[in-house]
Amino acid sequence: GRQLLGCSSNNFSGLLSTSHEISCGNSLFQQRRTFIQMGTKLKVVDNSGAKLVKCIQALNATKKGAKLGDTIVASVKEAHPNGKVKKGKVVYGVVVRAAMPRGRCDGSVVKFDDNAVVLVDKQGQPIGTRVFGPVPHELRKKKHVKILTLAEHIA
Repeated sequence: GRQLLGCSSNNFSGLLSTSHEISCGNSLFQQRRTFIQMGTKLKVVDNSGAKLVKCIQALNATKKGAKLGDTIVASVKEAHPNGKVKKGKVVYGVVVRAAMPRGRCDGSVVKFDDNAVVLVDKQGQPIGTRVFGPVPHELRKKKHVKILTLAEHIA
């Protein structure tokens, strides 16, 4: 059941239709899906060389944290050995997938399996030349059209 809520035809990796429930002993806990905040680890979905980043600060976001389309400052935790970005470097990134549900104006709700980011420079231009996986069309409203042009699939 990986699909976009409200649309049953999309079947791309990274989309989720229901929230996870984890059974632990006698009680049933529901996994909490919140904003991207300081300390959140995010997957990098471009070919810049980084694999995993940790959020340092959410820029131009709400007080609670970053959501889809917001820019963050992050530290590279894992990287490919011959990539453009090395481990330990502080980078900027745009959140392209977030596990927190987001409502759309047509009434549907979109949420993803993971938190993912595309690395950008200070001017907002992507460092990599490809973006993997689905990217929500809400990025167009946040003026990240260049990321949408590089994306494989726009959800």
